Parts: sequence; C-alpha cells; structure tokens
Amino acid sequence: MDAKQILHILDNNTRQFTFPMLDNGYVYLAATRLSLFRSSEDWGLVIEVFGYSPRAGLPDTHLYTFASRLHDRDKREKYVDEAAYQNYLANNPHNESRLIRPIADGPWIDSELEELVATSGELHLRDLTLPLPSTSQYAQEGVDLEDDRPAVFELCRYLAAKWRDKVLASPTELRVSILPSMTQILQLEEWFHPDVANDELPSDCETFQQLAELLTTGSVSHYHPSRQPNTHWSNWPDGGSL
Repeated sequence: MDAKQILHILDNNTRQFTFPMLDNGYVYLAATRLSLFRSSEDWGLVIEVFGYSPRAGLPDTHLYTFASRLHDRDKREKYVDEAAYQNYLANNPHNESRLIRPIADGPWIDSELEELVATSGELHLRDLTLPLPSTSQYAQEGVDLEDDRPAVFELCRYLAAKWRDKVLASPTELRVSILPSMTQILQLEEWFHPDVANDELPSDCETFQQLAELLTTGSVSHYHPSRQPNTHWSNWPDGGSL
C-alpha cells in the first residue's frame, strides 16, 4: 500500500469511531504511546490509550491496531453465528481492538464510592505491590486533585507518570494483532494527534501524513514534525466528562 491508501484506512476507521479519540467523553485519559511496524510486504500501527472509564469499572489499556494484514483475529466461537462472524471480518478488515487491565481489582477502590480511591491500602500493578499514594505524591507527579479525596482517574494519571511502562503494554502485548514477520521501526511517547471529536481526520494531520510515508518507505527520515505534541492528558480536558 502507498501512503494515500494507509491514510484512507485510518480516515475510514475514524469515521467508524474505531480510531482513538483522546477526549472521549467516556474515558479519562492518562497515557498514550504509538508504535510502527513494517516488513517488506506489510505495515502496522498501534496506538495505546491507558485511562479510566467509570462504566468499565477498572482502568484499562486499549490497543488500537491498524495494519495491512492483522494477526490472531477473533475466533468464530466468539460470535453467535457465521453471519455475525463474517460481518466482524468485513467491517474491520484493517483494524483490531484489544484491552489489557494492568491494575488488579481490589480494595484500593472505595467500596461505596466506586469512582474514588480508598483512604488507605495498596494495589497490584502487574508484578508490583504499591501503597496508595499520599496527596503530596500526586502533586509531585503533576496531578492536582480536584477534591479532597483522589479519584480513580487521578490515580491512573499518577501511575502513568510514575510507572509508565507498567500501565502500557508489554512488548508481547503490543504485538498481539501484529504479524510476527513485521519489525518495529519507530515508537513515539508523544506526538500531535488530530482532534477527532471536532471532525479532524488523520489525513488532515501532519503526524499521520508523515507516518504513512514512513510506513510506505521504511525511512524514519520522513518523520520530522513541526507541531508540538498534544497527547498529554492535560490537553484533553473533555475526556471522561460524560
């Protein structure tokens, strides 16, 4: 595929609401990362979004994968019938969505006010057991509490600042939908992302124009952004507001 075809795929997924919207009204944003993969025949792009949706109950890391060909697709058994399975394949030819929950459930969430953090205790973040942070520790990581009690989304932002590699995907998890034949050629911890909620498309955005050229040619020199990154959660205040 050439760069124009790659951008066309990303635009189509944006119109179908399967491309990351960083100010998603249902998700409090905490951390993001973007990775590119390539082989002589295929390309892949993964955007990770770690955040908290009160409707989901637990924080999660959403892996949005876009690729010329996808690996390890859903099995037929997951769908009620063959028609539903074929509909999934037809409607998602170049995109896949997977969730990871890096923080284990437990009494760190207030038992009565489920959007608040418990007043004391600890949590399990992958292989780490961590005491719940004090108010001053939040401030040290740039998270100013909106209330006297920390909210779950504020804890997510603290953890993202303190333990970024733990809240985002491991190298194996990152490649869950990427063909094994592809090699990682670039990883961005920050970039300029389109304002999808206001109808901006990837093809309108310098970032993805350049990344599409990079995926086509394999030359990292194509990525030379002129705009300041905007993927930090503080740039998307409407996230989680619904």
